[in-house]
Amino acid sequence: MKFLLSIILIALLSAGAEFILPWWSCAVVCFLVALFAKQGGGKAFLMGFLSVGIFWLVAALMRDIPNEHILSSRMAALFKLPNYWMFIIVTVFIGGLVGGLSAWVGATLRPKTPNTSR
Repeated sequence: MKFLLSIILIALLSAGAEFILPWWSCAVVCFLVALFAKQGGGKAFLMGFLSVGIFWLVAALMRDIPNEHILSSRMAALFKLPNYWMFIIVTVFIGGLVGGLSAWVGATLRPKTPNTSR
């Protein structure tokens, strides 16, 4: 449950942050949520990857569908990709990596509590 709530929290905070701040503000959001969510490194990476990937997919489609895929088709041709869907997939993958790596760093930098039980 905490995993799903963290994904939703990252997606919502990233949407709010990227409305005002630059594109990389989602990395700061993932880092901070993973720092306080107390997830392991692998779960934190997956949490950041999924939340930012889904957010960037929704944001890309919201901008791409109304203009009938004109810009994404041109960008796909510029990068020698076969179609606009491949460009969107690459964009989502890059966003997911940014979110996943920043969440992983946040999870690994969390201070460890000493084990006082014997």
